[in-house]
Amino acid sequence: MEKKMPSPIESAVLLAEIDRLHQESQRQIEENWRQINRLGEKWGGFTEGLALPSMTKILKQRFGVSFVAPRVRAFRDGRAMEVDVLAYSNSDSNAVYVVEVKSHLREEGLQQMLKILRDFRIFYPQFQDKTLYGILAAVDAPLELQERILREGIYLANIHDGVFEIRVPDDFKPRAF
Repeated sequence: MEKKMPSPIESAVLLAEIDRLHQESQRQIEENWRQINRLGEKWGGFTEGLALPSMTKILKQRFGVSFVAPRVRAFRDGRAMEVDVLAYSNSDSNAVYVVEVKSHLREEGLQQMLKILRDFRIFYPQFQDKTLYGILAAVDAPLELQERILREGIYLANIHDGVFEIRVPDDFKPRAF
């Protein structure tokens, strides 16, 4: 049996249908990515909410801060910086702490924290006279990355028994940024 080739009109109809299906697939893929991003934002907000009570307690008791605020945003020269938790004290320590919270800490999270610490005084010039420290709070973090964080002089907080705890070795030297 000989196969019949489609006519030019049939070919045009088939190509139009293929194009329509392709566009519909693209729309569905884009919608799926939007939903995934929204879920990621909700999970991040959940993790931040989980960390806030523990981190507030740590910041007040261990570091003596008198001010703690979640999700602080600053704007400068058309750019923005958001930190998950900002805490400071006007006491003898005169320090400011930036806390970044991650559910699953990866290299990008450490790089993000280092950038925040480098650029912090540009966005928050009112803290020029304070010593700046960083704290990464993570639900899950690979051991090698935890070690790198500590070598960078950034405090590390992990979740233990449902609460975050600062986990640093006895010889840990925090880095003032």
